[in-house]
Amino acid sequence: MTNTSQTPPFHLAIPVADLAKSRQFYGEVLGCKEGRSDEHWVDFNFFGHQLVIHQKPVAEISHKPVANPVDGHEVPIPHFGVVLSWNDWEKLAEDLKTKNIEFVIEPYIRFQGKIGEQATMFFLDVEGNALEFKAFKNISQLFAK
Repeated sequence: MTNTSQTPPFHLAIPVADLAKSRQFYGEVLGCKEGRSDEHWVDFNFFGHQLVIHQKPVAEISHKPVANPVDGHEVPIPHFGVVLSWNDWEKLAEDLKTKNIEFVIEPYIRFQGKIGEQATMFFLDVEGNALEFKAFKNISQLFAK
C-alpha cells in the first residue's frame, strides 16, 4: 500500500526496564516532546511519529545482539529510527557527539556515489535498543534498487 499524499506516522511501542532513564534519554538527549503518560508508559513525539516506552521487568526484556553486514559494518538487528533531511541529520549527528553518545556505527556516508547514497549512524538507547538515523542525498532514492 502506498500513500500518495502525506506519509502517515508510525506507532512503535518498546519495552524498557528503567522508565525514568528512558524518559530522560528520549526527552532530553533526543529532544522528543513527551505526550500522554501513565505510571508504566510514556508517549513521545519521535520526529513526527508515536513512540511509546512501556516499563517491563528486566527478566522480560531480551536484547540478544544480532548483526548483519552492510557496507562493511555490522548493523545491529533489530533497530529503528527515522529518515531525516540531510541538514537535520548533520545537526543531530553533531548534537549527539557533543552529548558524548557512544556510536555503534559512527556517522558516515553509506553507498557513496551509488543509488541510495545515504548518511547513517547507529547508537543504543539507555536500554540497549538500537537506533538508526539516516538521510538521503536524493530522497527519491529511498526505495530505489
